[in-house]
Amino acid sequence: MIWKCETEPKLTIHKNALGVEWLTYPALDDCPEIIHGFSTRKGGVSTGCLGEMNLSFSRGDDPENVKENYRRMAEALGIRPEQIICSDQTHTKNVRIADSSHCGEGVTRPKTWTDVDGLVTNEHGVALCTSFADCVPLYFYDPVHHAIGLSHSGWRGTVGQIGAVTLETMHREYNTDPADVLVAIGPSICQDCYEVSEDVILEFQKVYPQEEWNSLYYAKENGKYQLNLWEACRFTLLHAGILPEHLSMPNLCTCCNPDFLHSHRASHGRRGNLNAFLMLK
Repeated sequence: MIWKCETEPKLTIHKNALGVEWLTYPALDDCPEIIHGFSTRKGGVSTGCLGEMNLSFSRGDDPENVKENYRRMAEALGIRPEQIICSDQTHTKNVRIADSSHCGEGVTRPKTWTDVDGLVTNEHGVALCTSFADCVPLYFYDPVHHAIGLSHSGWRGTVGQIGAVTLETMHREYNTDPADVLVAIGPSICQDCYEVSEDVILEFQKVYPQEEWNSLYYAKENGKYQLNLWEACRFTLLHAGILPEHLSMPNLCTCCNPDFLHSHRASHGRRGNLNAFLMLK
């Protein structure tokens, strides 16, 4: 396993009797009201480049394999597939309110929404779910008002400040104060692996103040740039009112660990999907 930063607490790796392996954050493990997790490639029934644990119905996998993978992953987390609500990600900053009427959408029945990259709820037993293969998962837990959020932040979502939008939605709907919220930035592509073109950097320059640019990217001799999505999300969350001591950073890169985690960049698009899960018990 390649850990990117030894100064950050490592995620906890769990494994059950079926061989399902998943990740959790120590800071969120200490919160008895929630269940959270991040899937890996291990312990599923998918094969080839989609193996083993693929949690996407849109990657060409046998749907029965995907259903079995969801069943195994849900069992590992202590939830049921019928409780899961999936986003419909299109790299937007759209955040939707989820409730028990949406349970099962994207797993046991069709989704009733489109263009949704973030989900929030204050209902217990509603398992939020978002998908990844290099983009950044954002977990939100408000222990005061008993609300949660889960968002998908690719570079477009990061420029769109979906982390801040998620917090604004939780404040509007549940009276969440960002100073109370625990946030974890999930496993995703690191700066060393994430080369982008100048047009992407120009979009970040429009949103982030100049004094933060040196932390966000550096230029290369080939005219490309290495972009740090982890730092960009961190800046967004801190500006939105998250306290530094309430923010767990990732130290695990999807692209650096392609045998353990699905990575779009490492596989050149031949891969399955990882999922983030978050539920109020």
